[in-house]
Amino acid sequence: MKELRHRLQSIPVELIVWIASILAIFTINPYSDSFSLCPLDNLGLLWCPGCGLGRAMNLLARGEFLASWEMHPLASLAYGVIFHRIWVLIKQLKQRAHYG
Repeated sequence: MKELRHRLQSIPVELIVWIASILAIFTINPYSDSFSLCPLDNLGLLWCPGCGLGRAMNLLARGEFLASWEMHPLASLAYGVIFHRIWVLIKQLKQRAHYG
């Protein structure tokens, strides 16, 4: 049981989640308004500071810079934050595994 617990604790869950989120952003259809994960949008509120961020990140990945900026101007900052966190987690994982 201790070995199983140790193996489960050694799985980099946060790293997996961030990489999966980047991959999920690439699959978003930025022109579709049919589905939203935003709890404020689902409650019927018209304004949310994060709404459109995922779609804007998808547009940015497609190279549609102006459309991305118009949808949400912080999309490039969000990419920077996510990729920085992925980099830090990989660095920590390598140090913990005595690779570097």
